[in-house]
Amino acid sequence: MMRFPRSLRSAGLAAGLMLLLPACTPAAPPAAEPSAGSATFSSPTTTAGATAGASPTAVAPTGTAPPTKSAPPPTAGGHDDPAQFDVVVNKTRPLMPLDYAPADLRAPQVPLGPGGDTAQVRAAVANAVEQLFAAAAADGVPLTLLSGFRSYQTQVSTYQHWVEVNGKAEADKISARPGYSEHQTGLVVDIGDPSGSCNLSACFADTAAGRWAAANASRFGFIVRYQPGQEDVTGYSPEAWHLRYVGKKVAADMAAQGMKSLETYFGLPAAPGYR
Repeated sequence: MMRFPRSLRSAGLAAGLMLLLPACTPAAPPAAEPSAGSATFSSPTTTAGATAGASPTAVAPTGTAPPTKSAPPPTAGGHDDPAQFDVVVNKTRPLMPLDYAPADLRAPQVPLGPGGDTAQVRAAVANAVEQLFAAAAADGVPLTLLSGFRSYQTQVSTYQHWVEVNGKAEADKISARPGYSEHQTGLVVDIGDPSGSCNLSACFADTAAGRWAAANASRFGFIVRYQPGQEDVTGYSPEAWHLRYVGKKVAADMAAQGMKSLETYFGLPAAPGYR
């Protein structure tokens, strides 16, 4: 899910970190006073003698137990394999392992916006992105790529930033906690348009790029993952720019049925909040 803060962009982070802003906010919101509900997440760690590549231990918000690899599956019914296009990741369905990263990442050969120079996605998704961008350009609607895969470690910094700025409750509406982000699957791109005036903001839905994506994304295997009116199902504010790859068959079927969330389509429980 989530965007990379402007403040981290100016800090000159190492290559590979994506630089994005919060939804519905053209500029960073005023800082909130730190509260007892602030969350703290650490880098992935392993205990002494642990096998390299073991899943990390996430440091959860104060007063809650961190998710671990040994926890039971989030729900019955499948859709929890991060290597599959039908995986569902939300506030009650963490990635297993938490620090999952796909092995077949590549950069789509498409026009880039701010932060897009480091954007990578899974190979099949990159092909679909290239086809989608070419079709949009042919229709006179240029698009830019803003973001793709984000690692567990990147999400640690991103989520913690927005907790410090907005408080935990508001941060949870616009930013995924580490290990719970769709971006970590490599199946997601954030798109924009060359003007950048509404990029990563609510008004993107009313731009030519946003309208074209909403009407055409399913032709290429994508859905607009977080839609208006679905906050109690997905747990997040609307993001017209956040395109999730699910494959052409599922995307076309969802469009034909008017389905607006993966949870509803696959018959999975709503995920308005973390457990």
